[in-house]
Amino acid sequence: MDGFLAVLDWINTQMYSWLLIYLLAGAGLYFTIRSRAMQVRLFGRMVATIATSRETTEGISPFQAFAISLASRVGTGNIAGVAIAITLGGPGAVFWMWMIALIGMATAFIEATLAQVFKVRWHDGTYRGGPAFYIWRGLRSWKWGAAFAVALLFTFGIAFEMVQANTIATTLETAHGVPVAVTAIGLAILTGAVILGGIKSVARVAEWVAPLMAVVYILVALVILVLNLDRLGLVFYEIVQSAFGLNEAFAGTAGGITAALLNGVKRGLYSNEAGMGSAPNAASTATTVHPARQGLIQSAGVFVDTILVCSATAFIILLSDSTVYAPGMDVEGATLTQSAVTHHLGDWMTVPMTLLIFVFAYSTIIGNYAYAEVNLDYLTGEKHEHDLTLRLVVIGAVVVGAFLKLDVVWSLADVSMGVMTLINLVAIILLGKWAFGLLRDYEAGKGRTAFIATGNPFLPGTLETDIWVRDNPTLATTEHRA
Repeated sequence: MDGFLAVLDWINTQMYSWLLIYLLAGAGLYFTIRSRAMQVRLFGRMVATIATSRETTEGISPFQAFAISLASRVGTGNIAGVAIAITLGGPGAVFWMWMIALIGMATAFIEATLAQVFKVRWHDGTYRGGPAFYIWRGLRSWKWGAAFAVALLFTFGIAFEMVQANTIATTLETAHGVPVAVTAIGLAILTGAVILGGIKSVARVAEWVAPLMAVVYILVALVILVLNLDRLGLVFYEIVQSAFGLNEAFAGTAGGITAALLNGVKRGLYSNEAGMGSAPNAASTATTVHPARQGLIQSAGVFVDTILVCSATAFIILLSDSTVYAPGMDVEGATLTQSAVTHHLGDWMTVPMTLLIFVFAYSTIIGNYAYAEVNLDYLTGEKHEHDLTLRLVVIGAVVVGAFLKLDVVWSLADVSMGVMTLINLVAIILLGKWAFGLLRDYEAGKGRTAFIATGNPFLPGTLETDIWVRDNPTLATTEHRA
C-alpha cells in the first residue's frame, strides 16, 4: 500500500504542481476576459435567476439541477478538504482557494452553458448532456467523449464516493465510537434508498437537502465569527501573508508558498469543481429557456461553495487557539473542523456537527451518482435500460471507502479528478466561442428572450438540435420571470 501511495503522490505532484495549476488559472483568466468578467457584471442576475428557477413544466427544474451540483460540490471538500489544505499548506492555502474560485466562476459558466446548448432529449422526459456530450456533438469526437465518461464514472462513481464514506466513518468512529462496519452498512442502505430511484429521485432529495445544509453551516460559522470579531483582521492578514510564503511559522512546517498554492488549488478544485467537468452533467438535465441562464446558476454555485462554505470552515479553524490548530499538528480532515467548532461553541456541538458532516457527505454521495448515471447513459445509449450494475457499484464503493486509509482515498481521488479535468479543459477552451455567443445572445435579449438556434447571428456555426427550435413547447413563452 505504501508503494502504491508513493506512485499516486508522484502522479499528483506532476499534475498539480504545474500542469493543472497553469491550465485552470489560464482557462479561468481567459474566460473571465472574454466574457468581460461576467462573474462580476452579472452577479446580481445570478442571484435573481436562482430565486426564480424552481418552476418547470417537465423534467428537472433549473433549481433542482443547481441543487444536484450543489449537493456534489458542498461535501467533505468543504469540511475535511479545507482542513487538510490548511494542515498541509498553512493558512495561505485558503487564499489560493479563493483565487481559483473567483476565476473559476467564469469557467463554470462556460461549461454549464455548453452542457445546455449541446444537450439531447432523453426518453424519461429529462435531458442528458455534459462534457461527454459536448465533446461528441461540438468537437465531433465520440471516442474522446467516451474517454471523459469513463474517467468520470471512475471518479464520481467510485473514488469520490469512497472519500465521502471515509469521512463519515472516521467522524462517527472518532467522535462517537461507532464501529466502521456499522457506518458502512447504514450508508449502503441510505444510499440505495435514493439512487435506486434514478436521477429524478436524486433531484427531489437534493432540492431540499443541499441548500438547507449550506445555510445551517454558514449560520454556525457566522456565530463563531461574531464571537471572535476582534481576531478577524489578524486571521485575514495571516492568510494573505502565508499565501506568499511571508510567514516564517508556516514556511518551515507547511512548506511555504509552494505548499500553500498546491494544496489550495487541489482542494479548491475538488470542492468547487469549476473546470472539472462534473457540474455540467447536472446543469444539462435542467429544463430552461436559455442555456446561459443555467450557466449563471452554476457559476453562482462556485461562489456558494468556496467563497461562502469553504471560507466558513477556514475561519472556524483559524480562529481557534493553538490547542486545536497549530503548524505541524497531525489532525486529519473533518476531525479538525469538528474540534474547532466544539472549541468555539462547546462540547454540545459534537452531535450537531456530526450530523452536519454526515448530511454534507451523504448528499454528495447521491449527487455524485447523478453525474455517473448521465455518463453511463452516454456510453450505453438511450435504448439502454438501467439495471442495478451502476447502483450496486456505487453502494459497494461507499462500503469499501469507509474502511480505507484517508491518504489513499484522497490521493486516488486526486489522480482521477486530474485526468477528467485535463480532458474537459481542452474541450471547453476549443468550444468556448459557443458559450461567448450564447452570453451575447442572452444579454442582447436582456435575459428575457428564449434562445432559438435557427439563424442565430451570435452563434459561431450551425447548431444541430431539436431542442432550441421555435416549435419546442418549452420555449413557446419567450418572456420569463428572471
